Amino acid sequence: MDIADKLACSELVQAWGFARDQGKWDDLLAIFHPGGEIAVSWFRGPYPEFVAHCRNNFGKGTLAKHQLWPVRVTLNGSRALAETSVAILVRQTIDGIAVDLTSQGRFLDRIEKRDGAWRMVERAALYEKDRLDPVEPSPAFAAMLAKADTAKFPAPYRYMAYRVEAAGRTLAEPVHYDGRAETEALKVRYAEWLKGG
Repeated sequence: MDIADKLACSELVQAWGFARDQGKWDDLLAIFHPGGEIAVSWFRGPYPEFVAHCRNNFGKGTLAKHQLWPVRVTLNGSRALAETSVAILVRQTIDGIAVDLTSQGRFLDRIEKRDGAWRMVERAALYEKDRLDPVEPSPAFAAMLAKADTAKFPAPYRYMAYRVEAAGRTLAEPVHYDGRAETEALKVRYAEWLKGG
């Protein structure tokens, strides 16, 4: 039944955000089928490795919240594509200054029904726009941004990239955004996969 299947897929997307933000690692792992892959700004690769990184970094000074909007699900048999607008809200300290990052974008998910259970098989984050704000306005924040070379990053994820590097990580290229060749190819691949359902 389409409605029940769409609801099951939507629930997976919503459950992912809650489990990720609350440190529910077993629940987070259960959202993907074995062999799943994920691509976000700071990680690209096997889903269990992503969860392990999240678990290792949880509670170490960076607070993250994934605010998810309603999910658009397209079904074809045992396959589904889900597209969800998301705001990623991060608080961390950079150069001794507490900052809030707001990054807006979308999650594109390939979801498959196997043995009666819908689970994700691939997720890609697409970045659209972002901003960085001080928790408490100060001249130190303005000075920090003035010396930061944020212009070297594409506008859709400029401040996300800056905060990733400030946290000692490297970007997991290609970081997806609309109009990037690799991102447009990803969309085509997802659409072709859905047709095989």
